[in-house]
Amino acid sequence: MTPAQLLHPTPKGLYCPPGDFYIDPVTAVPRALVTHGHADHARAGHGAVWATRQTLDIMAIRYGSDHCRQPMPTEWRDKVKLNGVTISFWPAGHVLGSAQILVQYQDLQIVVSGDYKRGNDPTCAAYEAVETERPIDVFITEATFALPVFRHPAPEDEIAKLLRSVDQFPQRTHLVGVYALGKAQRVIGLLRRAGYDETIYIHGALEKLCSYYIDQGIELGDLQSATLDKGQKDSFAGKIVLGPPSAFVDRWGRRFADPISCFASGWMQIRQRAKQRGVELPLILSDHCDWDELLVTIKELNPREVWVTHGRDDALIRWCELNQIKARPLNLVGYEEENE
Repeated sequence: MTPAQLLHPTPKGLYCPPGDFYIDPVTAVPRALVTHGHADHARAGHGAVWATRQTLDIMAIRYGSDHCRQPMPTEWRDKVKLNGVTISFWPAGHVLGSAQILVQYQDLQIVVSGDYKRGNDPTCAAYEAVETERPIDVFITEATFALPVFRHPAPEDEIAKLLRSVDQFPQRTHLVGVYALGKAQRVIGLLRRAGYDETIYIHGALEKLCSYYIDQGIELGDLQSATLDKGQKDSFAGKIVLGPPSAFVDRWGRRFADPISCFASGWMQIRQRAKQRGVELPLILSDHCDWDELLVTIKELNPREVWVTHGRDDALIRWCELNQIKARPLNLVGYEEENE
């Protein structure tokens, strides 16, 4: 059997014929393995879903308790057999509950990374290199930031920029655009580690997931709803308010005191993107690997082949070829680069 016979792309997602399951399918299927809870990887309507308990909880928060017919929670590194195919889940470091999936069948071993990052993040389990007794045949990696220009700065430095701006403009509200799962909680966690112990205000769209993180033992400090009554505009002067990026372009965002628009994303390294969004204070905070981290991961795993999914695959494939590693693009549809 070849690796492509064990796992290959289909219109529904990455499919394993021997195990008769899909990984992060984009439409409802009878048997799904889900790497993490972002909406472009975790859909509702599947039959059975194998995922970490936290990912299943997040799917229930987002889609309701009936998001699938049969949730199948898995523990880190435990081996589960599906029609003779062995699967195991390993920490990916992307968001709470995010996992890489090791697929083993006969003499083949494939690691599906999902989305992952290697940087320190106290709000989720740290990335862990998958360990196997034999060499890995294929490593399937994302390529969101797979260009040499992408080298993410230290997260602590980006948070320090935000706190300096808060000190410099005490009469203005700092509105920080963050995605609801992962980025919001990471920014809050970084603020707390930097010594910011004031109340942080959050948009209603962030409340359920922030509460879940707290229930899971993640310290986020005092969070309050960022609600405004008529005539209260100045009550948020000097405060930090977090919300989904879309909220800051409508009337909700314009109700705060002389707001400074911020956005936490790896894409903020590209000045034109920040300018297009009207971002005054870009914060380069990524939940994906940068170029150097992608290369370190491939060298560390030393797979026989690398298959590259959504993102900038050309540069990474070329690097692999120059380093005598067989590589090819894996054309999967339905995954978004902006969920970052």
